[in-house]
Amino acid sequence: MKLQLTFIAVFIFSLSFSQTTEKAKKTKKDSIQKLDEVIINSNTIFGSKYVAKNRTGSAYYISPEELKKHNYTDINRVLRAVPGVTYYEEDGFGLRPNISLRGTSPERSAKISLMEDGVLIAPAPYSAPSAYYFPSVVRMEAVEILKGSSQVQYGPFTTGGAINMVSAQIPDEFNGRIRASYGAFNTRQIHAKAGGQKGQFGYVAEVLNYGSGGFKDLPDDSHTGFDINEVLAKVRFSSKAEAKVKHAVEAKFQFSDEVSNETYLGLTEDDFDTSPFSRYASSQDDQMVAEHLQFVLSHEVYFTKDFRITTNAYYNKFDRNWFKLDDVVFNGDKQGIANVISNPTAFPNHLDIVRGDVNSAADALLLKANNRAYYSTGIQTKLDYHWYGDNTFHDLEVGARYHYDEEDRFQWEDGYSITNQQLTRTSEGPRGAEGNRISSAKAFAAYAMYKLKWNVLTLTPGIRYENITLQRKDFGSADPNRTGANLATRENKVDIFIPGIGFNYAFASDLSLFGGVHKGFSPPGSSVGEQAEESINYELGSRFTLGQLRGEIVGFYNDYSNLLGSDLAATGGTGSLDQFNAGEVSVKGLEILLNYELLPNNSKFKLPVSFGYTLTDTEFQSSFGSSNDIWGNVTEGDELPYIAKHQFNTSISLEHAKYELNLGGRFNGEFRTLAGSGDIPDNERVDSNFILDFSAKYHVNSKLSLTTNVINLLDETYAVSRVPAGLRPGHPFGANLGLEFKF
Repeated sequence: MKLQLTFIAVFIFSLSFSQTTEKAKKTKKDSIQKLDEVIINSNTIFGSKYVAKNRTGSAYYISPEELKKHNYTDINRVLRAVPGVTYYEEDGFGLRPNISLRGTSPERSAKISLMEDGVLIAPAPYSAPSAYYFPSVVRMEAVEILKGSSQVQYGPFTTGGAINMVSAQIPDEFNGRIRASYGAFNTRQIHAKAGGQKGQFGYVAEVLNYGSGGFKDLPDDSHTGFDINEVLAKVRFSSKAEAKVKHAVEAKFQFSDEVSNETYLGLTEDDFDTSPFSRYASSQDDQMVAEHLQFVLSHEVYFTKDFRITTNAYYNKFDRNWFKLDDVVFNGDKQGIANVISNPTAFPNHLDIVRGDVNSAADALLLKANNRAYYSTGIQTKLDYHWYGDNTFHDLEVGARYHYDEEDRFQWEDGYSITNQQLTRTSEGPRGAEGNRISSAKAFAAYAMYKLKWNVLTLTPGIRYENITLQRKDFGSADPNRTGANLATRENKVDIFIPGIGFNYAFASDLSLFGGVHKGFSPPGSSVGEQAEESINYELGSRFTLGQLRGEIVGFYNDYSNLLGSDLAATGGTGSLDQFNAGEVSVKGLEILLNYELLPNNSKFKLPVSFGYTLTDTEFQSSFGSSNDIWGNVTEGDELPYIAKHQFNTSISLEHAKYELNLGGRFNGEFRTLAGSGDIPDNERVDSNFILDFSAKYHVNSKLSLTTNVINLLDETYAVSRVPAGLRPGHPFGANLGLEFKF
């Protein structure tokens, strides 16, 4: 693999060698002069494409202009152009995404560091990181993706990388935007934002409502969509421009609520082939109700133009109750819905009840209230100091964070019967009987990263430290008042150093070689003695420009000494969230990104095209059997489930001052739903698909624009997953029209 990467880099270098010699001296001078641009803002990783391009590790910056092309509300569609990002869909709208970076386990995006404005945003990042809450990407101004080496600044997950979403920024002068759209399946959106600055005071406010009637069909025509509301506000007060030591204080408030009539219940193979957008009658009462609240107080102090300290104190609270079908009972035989749907011939009577084909007995259907409250709070600070030498630039960044989070489960199960395809509650289960516990984590993290730029060589050695105490208090199923009569506790501690180093060598302004090695880490669970997930990760790549062609080619290799799996209901498990050791695993791959301007000398039109490709090759290095069929029985040499081996995306745009047209497509290769090797069995495979999207915008004048968006232009019918319980369809053809007004 390393030999292949070296060959790629040398090949690109040879193509550009004729341009390199003349530009080498100028590049050295320019690269030193531009280094102030690499200083990281308090709420961003990069802040611009220039910084991402010059990162010693693989990085991608999705700019405001790119986000506005399609105005997607689905984070999966936003990320599909980024090499190294894999995912599988679940609900068709991206409400609860399953994202992987370089082969990390994608389930609920639980193995990557998710941030909003530089602050951890998963419900409980250490104790329960599964992303049942995910920020609305439609209100973001940029999305930053960091992969590979030199990511010790961001944790706790350092194997695959980090995703940071940059929310509305306070503008330099008063302006705003209102956007409204409406389309298929009663899908609608109203989004308004305004802000400005006056003297030392700045502000921005934003409101968003979006939702859909849903594209799936219940027998009683019940609503299968969702409705989400969000509010964001920021205020900032800065010291006077002439102040010797400059300060700025910013307060952020964000609130969102969600009602989504979504279910874990999918379809059997036969039913999916016949009617892929149907839902079984027994899922008619399934519904998620959630609220998210965030407060962030930030302080920046600039002692000099070369030395500053930024501090963020944050508080996140997320409450949700996902009330949904969990078990089916026939003649006293209780089966989970995943088992019934995946084995319909073994449980025909259970399936008849699920479908509503028969009138059932009382308590034949058990709907669980997955009622949970999450808290995440902490304070983080970062010191940044840089200085210059002869042909050198030095930057030292030191950061620390104290963090606490918890997940509070208080769950129960109610009994229902189904008669003439209508549900009736027949019993109320004892509160707390299906989960009555608090999982928590206290974590202290610190890092130091040093950047040395000497002429055209950049080196970034760094080290991260994580000290984590994970606890669980289980009050048992018969103590709803939590008296502690049957209290069971457990505790696990982790103390680890995470080193890494990256490099970037600029042969010229249009050719560089970069790479590095770093330690990958993911926190364990609270079981006593459970080991953390650890790996050693390598990458080598090149960024280049050849005339109108810009590109990046990167190879990576992640060598896991201990991969952790999680017992998630979202992947067919019991939902305990307990982690288990999957042993040694190797993940290697290739990422290619190419951009080309077809009309370089045309002053009126631009015709950019892009192509991206990701190869992800996974392999277990040991054999084991996982409980609850989460991964199935694993044999050495098997591939990881839920990771497509091949993915590519392509896009073309026609841009004019008066209008723009954008066409983009993504190919998702087939993937396994259980570990295995060789040909994938039909009942363990999600087939490949190629989906095209289209958007257009016409500018009536400088303030008013007309927009249209089309999802799944060719109206392909395709499956996206077999979890949590059965086959699930992707979004069918859907078009909307909109108006956008700027002021």
